[in-house]
Amino acid sequence: MNADDLVDITSLGVAQALAVLREGRASAEELVGACLARIRADEARVHAWAFVDETRALEQARNVDRVRREGYPTGPLHGLPVGIKDIIDTADMPTEDGTVLHAGRRPEHDAAVVARLRAAGAIILGKTVTTELATYAPGKTRNPYNPEHTPGGSSSGSAAAVAAHMVPAALGTQTNGSVIRPAAYCGVYGYKPSFGLVPRTGILEQSRPLDQVGFLARSVEDLAIIGEPLIGYDERDPATRPIARPNLREVALQEPPMPPSFAFTKTPNWDEAEEQTRLAFDEVAQALGSQSMPFSVPSIFHDAWQWHATIMEADLARSFHQEYERGRERLSESLRGQIERGRRVSAVDYNNAVARIDATSAAFEEIFDRCDAILTAATAGPAPLGLESTGSAAFCTLWTFTGMPAVTLPLLHAENGMPMGIQLVGRRGDDARLLRTARWLVGWVQEQERGTG
Repeated sequence: MNADDLVDITSLGVAQALAVLREGRASAEELVGACLARIRADEARVHAWAFVDETRALEQARNVDRVRREGYPTGPLHGLPVGIKDIIDTADMPTEDGTVLHAGRRPEHDAAVVARLRAAGAIILGKTVTTELATYAPGKTRNPYNPEHTPGGSSSGSAAAVAAHMVPAALGTQTNGSVIRPAAYCGVYGYKPSFGLVPRTGILEQSRPLDQVGFLARSVEDLAIIGEPLIGYDERDPATRPIARPNLREVALQEPPMPPSFAFTKTPNWDEAEEQTRLAFDEVAQALGSQSMPFSVPSIFHDAWQWHATIMEADLARSFHQEYERGRERLSESLRGQIERGRRVSAVDYNNAVARIDATSAAFEEIFDRCDAILTAATAGPAPLGLESTGSAAFCTLWTFTGMPAVTLPLLHAENGMPMGIQLVGRRGDDARLLRTARWLVGWVQEQERGTG
């Protein structure tokens, strides 16, 4: 391939890149080399990476090329470069968790998801920037659309790296809004699977009842491809179950048996949404017509945001006890505040909040008997100006709390040209149907745009 082709190859999504590799139109070494060239060109502007070892990345690429050339069996992600959030352990790279307190940390083992990526043939390109211990204090990453705006958090580097075409896909995590929010802010597709589908073994623990792994890519199909081999039981993570792996890609690519219906949900914090967000979603709901029906979150669950905070902050106090005791002066003010509030949570309040998770999730079952997905905002608006904050996660909190699968689609744009995401939420455990519905909505929006273009 010539130099222009190598630049163009970085614009390919997961499905396209895998097809190019499979058909022999490019080697894994060429694809990785093009991604590394893109990083060299744009990293000073975007700051998406915490660690990249070019020599190691190219060595991995040459190895997978050799496997293919010699006719050995190949995995579903063979030759695909992937970015890994820097709270997910990698045995051959540092995992420093976005804090100076863990500087130089070298895990002995891969996280379960990293091991599964390698087994599927993926190439670990490097470690993407996370916010401080995956909480709210920003890292160095900037939004590729406009470096003066936040990329969101805590999976900021993963979202920015995909948006800047440095890598076709990346892994993130979400305990509140840490996949969906940065994906929406950076204009990429983000997917948080149902709680318990993807093991968290070897990932920095914040909160066992809330921590979830997620994916960032450039299409719904790409999300399905990257997610499918990572789903499954891990005896080291009690949240996972030995169930059949869903055929995410196969189902996502199917046409729905009938046009899907959506429960347009103005969550209890809808007044926090910017006016342009409210207007945009009203227009989408009106354009969907009879396929969209209004749905209000039952008032009994309006306290879900507080229940989530109770669990998360109490667990932060437990998970980061050592960091607080030996280095609190080196933690951000926001994290110190969360830990200190968490230390004051009573066992009764914590257990009561945890007990609400399943009940709250069950309360949405009825709506999924009538609708394919909940339609709602991913964020209050586009990425805010400034780098002092990662923005509000409030529009993700309820869906993370319930453990329901969520996906954000970069289908809207703000008045200033920045991207905004449409968030779809599905029934817990019905991830494939959610992705199928999401892919349908992407096609529907594109048809609307062509009709008005």
